[in-house]
Amino acid sequence: MIPVLIGVTLLTFLLFHAIPGDPARMMLGMRPNVTTIEMLREQWGYDKPLVVQYWMFLKRAAVGDLGRSTNDNRVVLETILERAPATALLAVTSMLFAVAIGLPAGILAAVRRNTWLDFSSMLATLAGISIPIFFLAILLAWIFAYELRWFPVTGYIDQRGWMALVLPSVALGTRPMAILARLTRSSMLEVMRQDYVLTARAKGQNEAVVLLKHAFRNAFNPVFTALSGSLAALLVGSFFVEFIFVWPGIGLLAIQAIQTRDLPMIQGTVLFAAFIFVIVNLLADIGYRILDPRVKL
Repeated sequence: MIPVLIGVTLLTFLLFHAIPGDPARMMLGMRPNVTTIEMLREQWGYDKPLVVQYWMFLKRAAVGDLGRSTNDNRVVLETILERAPATALLAVTSMLFAVAIGLPAGILAAVRRNTWLDFSSMLATLAGISIPIFFLAILLAWIFAYELRWFPVTGYIDQRGWMALVLPSVALGTRPMAILARLTRSSMLEVMRQDYVLTARAKGQNEAVVLLKHAFRNAFNPVFTALSGSLAALLVGSFFVEFIFVWPGIGLLAIQAIQTRDLPMIQGTVLFAAFIFVIVNLLADIGYRILDPRVKL
C-alpha cells in the first residue's frame, strides 16, 4: 500500500507542475503584487528545485496539509472532508442497489441456466456493463426527471429528500450490479458441479439450503473481491454522476476545480481518492482472509 501511495503522490506532483501557469500567481488572483508573489513562492517552496519541492510536498501530505484553494483560499483537506459524506452516501446507496439486484439475478441465472431467464438477465447485464455511466445518467435524468417528473434531477437529500438519491444511485450502481450478476452466475455454475453440492442434494436437503449454504457460500469469495473493488471505485469514481445531478460530493468538487484551474484542489482530490481506493482494497484483502481461512496473507 505504501509504495502505491508514494507512486500516486509522485504522479500527482508531476502532473501538478506539468500544467501551465504559476500556482502562486493563481492563488493571488488576477493582478497580484510581484513582491507578494515572491513571498508566496518562498512560503510554499515553489522557488526551489522540483526534487526539494516533492520532498516538502510529501512531508506536508503526510500530516494532511494539501495546501489552500486558489479560488477561495480555503484549506483543501477541510473542503474535501466536508464533501466526503455526500460521496460516501451516494457510493453506499449505489452499492446496496447493485447487491440487491445483482446477486439474486446471478443466482437465478445460474439455477435457470440456458433458459429465457438466464439469457434475458445476461443480456441486461451486458447492456449495464457496456453503457457509459455518464450517458446512462443523462438518459435517466431525461426520462424519469424531465419527461415523467418522478424524481428531481438535481439537489441533495436536505433539499429534495431521499428521492434525490434515486437517480444518481441507479446510474452509479448499474455497472457494478451487472458485474456482480455475471460473476455470481459464473461462480455459482462452477461450484454447483462440485461433489459436496451433489452430496448435499443426494442427502435430500432442501434445494434452497443447498444453493445458499453450500453453493453460494463457497462461490462468494470471488464475488466479495469484485464487491470490494466496486465499492472502492464507487467511492472515488462518481465524478460524472455527481456533476450531472449536481450532487455536492468530492466528484463535483474535483470537476469544479478543473473548470477553474484550482491546482491545489485538483491535486488534493486526486490524492484523497487514491488514498481511499487503496485503503478499501487493503481492507478487502483482510476481509478475504477472514472469509476464507485457506487464503494466507
